[in-house]
Amino acid sequence: MPSSALPDRAARAALTAHFSPAQLTADLARFSATEVWEQRVHHDPSGRLARYRAEEELASAQLTCRFVIPSDPQWPTALTDLGRTCPPGLWARGHDQLPELASSPVAMTGNCNATAQAAAQARGFATVCAEAGHTVTATLAAGIESIAHRAAAHAGRPTLAVLPCGLDRAHPHTHDELLNAIPARGGAVISLYRPGTAPSGRTLNASAALVAALARAVTLAEALDHTTAIRTAEAAIALHRPLLAAPADGSLRSSGNARLLAEGRAVPCPDPSRLRRALALL
Repeated sequence: MPSSALPDRAARAALTAHFSPAQLTADLARFSATEVWEQRVHHDPSGRLARYRAEEELASAQLTCRFVIPSDPQWPTALTDLGRTCPPGLWARGHDQLPELASSPVAMTGNCNATAQAAAQARGFATVCAEAGHTVTATLAAGIESIAHRAAAHAGRPTLAVLPCGLDRAHPHTHDELLNAIPARGGAVISLYRPGTAPSGRTLNASAALVAALARAVTLAEALDHTTAIRTAEAAIALHRPLLAAPADGSLRSSGNARLLAEGRAVPCPDPSRLRRALALL
């Protein structure tokens, strides 16, 4: 390969900036990332890819965070289970902590507008996970997920956060302090998306699948059906991750829990002590 060829890391970052993992899997199975990028540039009639300065863009983005690729020791190997949607790389803050954090993650998900009972249950679940040595993993969403991060931090354990946007911002923006506190306390924050990327329905769905893939188990404290939390739960089921769901209270807010439990796709987890026993079996 000529010395002027684009380095693998820069090629992967460029590919992820323009294509979804599913659009790249077949080509990356046959060719290097550099070759795939060159092919895409050559066959782009718009000239948009040819104008993209991959190395300069990577260097600029890495002023904010690190672009981690599968050949790096920090790469979470559990992501292989995503198959054709496994990303060619991840953006990370606190990337050096990823190997330890990704050794035993437990994901927490649920409603953004959580009831007081569900919020208390999420705190109990996160505390049990932290005390058992597991890494609480969640987005920074309002409600259950940010509550879980804070409870684990209160228990003295670092957490792993997944963002549906670039790591130069929090989502929601009111959680900037939490975004910065996680790596400062020994945790990590990762994203499929380069700095400058805004959240959208597409990025929320992809990030939900990433949370599930990283986790050894997923807990569902309380979730309205057909929400991002339920997409995380269903991704966990598809990836054969244990799904532990708090019993539904009969209200609409826990309709997702009710459906998954009724279908036998989730294991009832009524309290932190039950979760503690379940975690001991992981």
